[in-house]
Amino acid sequence: MTRDLPTPAQPLNIGTRGSPLALAQAHETRERLAKAFDLPFEAFTIVVIKTTGDKIIDRPLKEIGGKGLFTREIEEDMLSGKIDIAVHSMKDMPVLQPEGLLLDTYLPREDVRDAFISPEFTGIAQLPEAAIVGTSSLRRRAQLLNRRPDLNVVEFRGNMQTRLQKLDDGVASCTFLAMAGLNRLRMDHVPKTAIDTTDMLPAVAQGAIGIERRADDSRATEMLAAIHDTKTGQRLAAERAFLAALDGSCETPIAGLAELNGDTLHLRGEVLRPDGSSAHADEISGPISDGAAMGQALARTLLDRAGPGFFDWHAH
Repeated sequence: MTRDLPTPAQPLNIGTRGSPLALAQAHETRERLAKAFDLPFEAFTIVVIKTTGDKIIDRPLKEIGGKGLFTREIEEDMLSGKIDIAVHSMKDMPVLQPEGLLLDTYLPREDVRDAFISPEFTGIAQLPEAAIVGTSSLRRRAQLLNRRPDLNVVEFRGNMQTRLQKLDDGVASCTFLAMAGLNRLRMDHVPKTAIDTTDMLPAVAQGAIGIERRADDSRATEMLAAIHDTKTGQRLAAERAFLAALDGSCETPIAGLAELNGDTLHLRGEVLRPDGSSAHADEISGPISDGAAMGQALARTLLDRAGPGFFDWHAH
């Protein structure tokens, strides 16, 4: 066991974004580490880092640079030693980490489903024709328009509280959030209905918290190993291999979900055009140990079916 455990005098610094959800995830990480090593909370400091993505809330993410927007500053602070580990929502994470950083510790996964949020309706099928729907997610936009081309999908950014206020103000009939975030923030008062994954396949790694560290930090490596959830890791290995083989940028509507049943892993995937005009979905099953290879194989199947040019629109 590592001897130089953190103390209140020399705490382990946990980096995070400052949103209520990001803070809840950082606090969960601190609680699990404190419990695993029988340490006081004061042996850990939560360091809030403002990222580019948090500063710009009036434009779609794809216009300002995609997924790295929520991680760049945090990763710079880790490489410089200002923080020791960083806590992330895995669905926001690029598939490749900067040189010197590793992201392979996951906390037990929460509910993977999307939540339909509306003060007056309980599902997509109930929405009247041409209803206004708010979402900032390219994947949800594409899935909605694929199922309901009549809907008017408008850009909805900002944190959970901001989006809920927009609904109250009548800006849109409904919006969508991850069930995981609502559960972690204990937002039981929100008018939500969980959407079955057969109706809306979630984002890759939705509901999972990942913890990043420096590759050469043996203390962090040893401490994080004690709180890592193996089953979540097995599922994400398949899902992130699928994402990496497809593209994995914020500009491509991609959905994927791996589920375990005994020694078998079952992976479903979907790729869509952003306007919902075309979608391709398939699934694959096999031994858990083949998860990453199955992710790559499923990606190839969907790319072959979509044909050349399916993703060309985002090159312009």
